[in-house]
Amino acid sequence: MALLNTTQQAYYQGNDFGNYQFVSLKDIINQFMLIYVGEDKVISRAKRLDVAFHAQRALAELSFDTLKSCKTQEIVVPPSLQMILPHDYVNYTRIMWSDSSGIKHPMYPTRDTQNPFSIEQDDDGNYYFPHSAPLLVDPNFNNKRIEAPWFHSAPMSHAPGDGYPKAENDDISIVNGELQFTQHTLESWSRDRSRVYVAWQQVDVANVNSVELSAKGTTQAAATNITGGNLKIGITASAPDSSTMPYSQAQTYTTNEDLTYLQTLSGSDAEIEWAVGQSGVTQSLVDADAIDVSAHNTVYLIIVSVIDFVTQSPVSVGTTVAGINSIDDISLTNVEIPFVLQTNETNTSTTWSNYSSSTPSENTNDDYEDDTYWPYDGRRYGLDPSHAQVNGSFFIDCRLGKIHFSSNISGKTVILDYISDSLGTEEEMQVHKFAEEAIYKWIMHAILSGKAATTENQIARLKRERFAATRTAKLRLSNLKLEELTQILRGKSKWIKH
Repeated sequence: MALLNTTQQAYYQGNDFGNYQFVSLKDIINQFMLIYVGEDKVISRAKRLDVAFHAQRALAELSFDTLKSCKTQEIVVPPSLQMILPHDYVNYTRIMWSDSSGIKHPMYPTRDTQNPFSIEQDDDGNYYFPHSAPLLVDPNFNNKRIEAPWFHSAPMSHAPGDGYPKAENDDISIVNGELQFTQHTLESWSRDRSRVYVAWQQVDVANVNSVELSAKGTTQAAATNITGGNLKIGITASAPDSSTMPYSQAQTYTTNEDLTYLQTLSGSDAEIEWAVGQSGVTQSLVDADAIDVSAHNTVYLIIVSVIDFVTQSPVSVGTTVAGINSIDDISLTNVEIPFVLQTNETNTSTTWSNYSSSTPSENTNDDYEDDTYWPYDGRRYGLDPSHAQVNGSFFIDCRLGKIHFSSNISGKTVILDYISDSLGTEEEMQVHKFAEEAIYKWIMHAILSGKAATTENQIARLKRERFAATRTAKLRLSNLKLEELTQILRGKSKWIKH
């Protein structure tokens, strides 16, 4: 009957610390079906699917304002002054930046600016529906860093040994306005290989029938110990597998090396390939070779970089061999006149550009370090408290799923505390034991409320029980401690004896 089925040694040497305070949603569903459903019980009959649905709904609702959230992320704000919302984001609780001492400084939202959809206009101010509208964001790699919606596989770090002659890091970065792949050799199993890297961007083609593609590529030439580089770009219906890092020269080609591309209007694969040693060569798929995307709402532009090396066994420690592929000036445009409004290629508005480049109003406040206490002649009366601080401001762009920060936050470490619905993964579908009874009451009320034979008095009683259980859970989870409250009150004007 005991709940602990692991030894203390296994617990303290593992990584599942503190999990005893939770019970999985699966266990709650099983226990509910066992205790509350059956003959001579409150619920005579109920499908497990119905119980699971209401259990998930209960968990989601309680996650919003009852259960504690441990969801948090930290990033260093890039020059773009943007942070991508987490994949399971529902709402934020706090956004702060931390200083060199680790002290958090709260930031406040601004409601006086935004990043609206910027409509492309012609010279006369008319809405612009161009014949060749760009479909990519930052196709020329003008940003100094690779940022969403551009994504890439993670470069490998090589340590001496295990086939690596010396410590070297592969790299995928923007260099001189080009997307550059730097790849090192790995001597293994009597052949020198390298990792296969991909970069991609998701493209919306919901209102497009065909697209034209062109790009300028440069591949590694044959050299000492280097066979040469191979570079591909093409259009696929699905994203590449970025969870694995396949090798070149593999006996069986990996999915990233042998992708399934869409077809052109002429019936060939929608891909462009650069052979060994090509420098700054522009290739295109246009006219009859335009790419058919009529059957898709979303496609992926994918870049694949491979560099092969001359077999040398063994590789002497302290030497290294590296090759570089690069690509630039990517153009992906629609063939037909578009049916929807167009925006600029960076998908940014003038409003956001002006806000991000200006000095925030929070930085114009007097610090009162001199003898001038009324620098604005009393005009600070009625000042909005959200602007009476120097911690910076932010707003959330729901259209693009990003947080935008004021310019004084650039380079600072920002912490985002947020809540989710706790339904993202199986591991997080768990309930604190303080709220377990509340989940049972939620499920019972939801199931009986949907049955035709349930009386209004029963529904009202179950609703009161659900409310009471939720309130009890909230009080328990508030985690108020008498000693901590007393310590806080000692800082007030009246001394509290103890």
